[in-house]
Amino acid sequence: MGTSPTLCYLFPHIQTKGGYVVKESAQQKELRKRFCRLYLLLGNGEEAAVQAGVPPKEAAAYALMQLHSAPCRRMLHRLAGEEILSVRAMVMAGLSRLAFGKANDAVRLVFAEELPPPPLLDQLDLFHVSEIKRDKGGGVEVRLFDRQKAMERLLECANAMDSSAAANALLAAFAAPEEVHDEHTVTGSAKVLPQAEESDPLVAG
Repeated sequence: MGTSPTLCYLFPHIQTKGGYVVKESAQQKELRKRFCRLYLLLGNGEEAAVQAGVPPKEAAAYALMQLHSAPCRRMLHRLAGEEILSVRAMVMAGLSRLAFGKANDAVRLVFAEELPPPPLLDQLDLFHVSEIKRDKGGGVEVRLFDRQKAMERLLECANAMDSSAAANALLAAFAAPEEVHDEHTVTGSAKVLPQAEESDPLVAG
């Protein structure tokens, strides 16, 4: 009896009746690594799986499988010790989640006839909720963060990071020490525009 592609994709270590063990491929290992990094930043398994490249219909099952697997737990422990959780990275991840993440639990809360009990309320993903209050009629008013503003702010941060990276590269180039090779002086600025020497039409005769 063979193994379906979906099962191989979600559960790479399963064993069939014939005793054949499906080994994890390099692509699956890379997918797990992307998932772990995104999970540390987003704190939501399903969203991390989708952003890592898992089909949306399989994201919840994939996240559940990974979070209960020993390789994933080891990788999460190792990655948590690295400097990937900077404030900038966490802000960017939060904005990405507000801009592109689902707000299904918040919608369920809005249309619920009454507030769910505390144990169920603790399981809801209310990251997109900016404010919850009771109105004068006794109902519950739920306000969500503006998705469009989150995307605009995310774009501003991305542009600022690109500008900062370019400025730092330029400063590093000018600050680089000079090296002498065969009586020709090569400075660090040559690394900033590597094509200048190769593009003859740009050199004045």
